[in-house]
Order: sequence, then structure tokens, then C-alpha cells
Amino acid sequence: MGAVAIEEPVKTAKLNKQKVRDGVATAVRISRQVFDATRQGKVLVSLALVVLLVASSIGVVVSAHENRELFNTLSQLQAGRDRYQSEWSQLLLEQSALSAHGRVESLAAERFNMVVPGRQDIVLVPLMSPVASQ
Repeated sequence: MGAVAIEEPVKTAKLNKQKVRDGVATAVRISRQVFDATRQGKVLVSLALVVLLVASSIGVVVSAHENRELFNTLSQLQAGRDRYQSEWSQLLLEQSALSAHGRVESLAAERFNMVVPGRQDIVLVPLMSPVASQ
């Protein structure tokens, strides 16, 4: 069985009208002080600098986020490039194996009954130079 916590009922405090009035008066007084302070040049410059600081920090956060996204994209593209490079290497090996002279010769002999001609069957044809043909 779990433990059971027994809490005492919360008593609602009765609001004293005078305390509420004092609180509102304090809030109004502080608001006036802040409003009066904003009229001074130094405070306006400080507020402007705070606004610039907040905007700059938001820019840093956005820039860092975009940097992470771009880095993830770069990593994915590099992994894809590596896969394609590996596949290309495999295809080159296959091409090399399929186009080997011995393999082509044996396939020609098997499928088409071709043989390498003997020395007596080879006829050399002389090339004509362009000057002799005129």
C-alpha cells in the first residue's frame, strides 16, 4: 500500500481593504518612478542597449540553431557521398571483371563459336596517305 498524505485545509485569508489600497498605491508610485526615469537620457540609452542586447542574443540563438541544422544536413550528405563512392568502387570492379580480355574471349568462343584467327588468316591492309589519294 502507498503512503497517504493528509493535508490541512487551506484557509483563505480575508483581504483587508487598507492593505489592498496600500499595495495599489505602492504599485502606482513605482510606476511613476519608472516612467519619470525613462524620461532621462541615460535611462533611454540603457533601455536601447538592453533592447539591442536581447535582439543580439536572439540572433545568436537562431544562428546556433541554423548552424546545427546545416551541420546535420552536411553529415547526411557526406554519408550519402560515402555510400555512392563505395557503390562506384564496386561498379568499377565489376566492370573490370566483366570486360577482362580473357572473359570476353571465352564468351565469344562459347556463344558465337568464334576463334582467334591464325597467322595465315590475318591480312594487313596498307593505309593510303592523303597525298597519294589526290
